[in-house]
Amino acid sequence: MKIVLAPDKFKNSLTAMEFCLAVERGIKSVRSDVDIIKLPLADGGDGTIEVVNYYLKGETVTIEVNDPFFKPVKASYLYSETSQTAFIEMAEASGMKLLKEEQFDCKNATTYGTGEMILDAINKGATKVIFGLGGSATNDCGIGMAAALGYQFLDKKNQPVKPIGANLSKIVSINTDEVTPKLENVQFQIACDVTNPLYGKNGAAFTYAKQKGANSQDIEMLDKGLQDFSVVLRAVFNIEPQSVQGAGAAGGMGIASKVFLNGTLEPGIELIKRLAGFNEKIQDADWIISGEGKLDDQTLLGKTIQGVIRAAKDKNIKVAVLCGIIELNEYNIDNFIISYVDEVIKYAKGIKDAMNNAEHYLEKIAKKFISEF
Repeated sequence: MKIVLAPDKFKNSLTAMEFCLAVERGIKSVRSDVDIIKLPLADGGDGTIEVVNYYLKGETVTIEVNDPFFKPVKASYLYSETSQTAFIEMAEASGMKLLKEEQFDCKNATTYGTGEMILDAINKGATKVIFGLGGSATNDCGIGMAAALGYQFLDKKNQPVKPIGANLSKIVSINTDEVTPKLENVQFQIACDVTNPLYGKNGAAFTYAKQKGANSQDIEMLDKGLQDFSVVLRAVFNIEPQSVQGAGAAGGMGIASKVFLNGTLEPGIELIKRLAGFNEKIQDADWIISGEGKLDDQTLLGKTIQGVIRAAKDKNIKVAVLCGIIELNEYNIDNFIISYVDEVIKYAKGIKDAMNNAEHYLEKIAKKFISEF
């Protein structure tokens, strides 16, 4: 029997790899003849960097860059010299996690530090960059990132503007003469899990700027900036920014990665699956066991388990899902085409016990599962 273990993390409880090890122990304690393939997954959110490094086997590179307000900060990314691949999360240099809540002020924030990370990776020899959007403190439509790579954003007096969201409406032209030539030889894969347009009621500013410290006046100003800047992007890159799905991700970094990096936007889970060689490695499997902390409505929105089920369905492989807690009803579980489901909370003495001892309970659940098949 061949079983593939392909979970996401249990948030604040255990990593995807800890899940794999616990379930493997449980299965092997009952049956030693089972061939187990460990393929931990992530969807681009917290914990993705550890999962990526399982496959990249790279080194952690730490450099000093600019934070969202042009102050020095240490930021890290992964780089594999063997595959010349870097994994960069924009939140490392331009994220809300770097700031206290009272410091949030996205109209004056920049993605410049993210561009510095990209430049460092390219200078190290990266020919492929996997770039994770999300958790940003910014709404500058990626002009900070692009400025670090040599793009110049000019006002009507032909002077460079400071690359922050508040200045988007001032930009009338883009000078590409000084863009680092190495950029042309790098393939960018962008992990983007939202579909927001660039501007408007569902756009970057109206959807996300409030949680990044913007008041209603700021939001109106930022949205107008995104509209005005899209006119410039249309003229320079011959693209209709508003028609790009996910353009509004991470304060406009969605469209920025497309036009300034020539990147391809796709759901994080699909990127990680490709990195793992997932579709090839699940061939001839009898079961795929996946899981996450909570099986709920969010799972239906392109999260890890949905990505696993999609791949399993194509190859007619049965899927078991082991979770911390299940909040989906049986109808949705059946619609998901899940053949087996179980939850830690059913065995634990409460939420605290479930979270503190998830490994123990998963091992127990895995024993029960394998005993039934």
